[in-house]
Amino acid sequence: MSKPPAGSFTLLYFASASTFTRKTSEHIPAPLGASKLFEVLEERYPGFHKKVLSSCAVTINLEYIDIETDPGDDTSKAEQIIQEGDEVAIIPPVSSG
Repeated sequence: MSKPPAGSFTLLYFASASTFTRKTSEHIPAPLGASKLFEVLEERYPGFHKKVLSSCAVTINLEYIDIETDPGDDTSKAEQIIQEGDEVAIIPPVSSG
């Protein structure tokens, strides 16, 4: 995968996230607070939060983070800043059998 353009980070979509957006990746302007990521994606893809994001895991540079969608929650990890050049992944649940 190529490096993101200056001033942005790479967002990777897997499984249902990729199906919903019809993309496997895109570049998003940085910096961006992790707690704002879902808002940005919902603006770009109406209905994405309810159908995909509500059950997804998120990684920043291969480390899982918790993004609290409750505006009253002051979880410090949710305030992590996604920086220029970072790689963020939206990972829907995977069923096993």
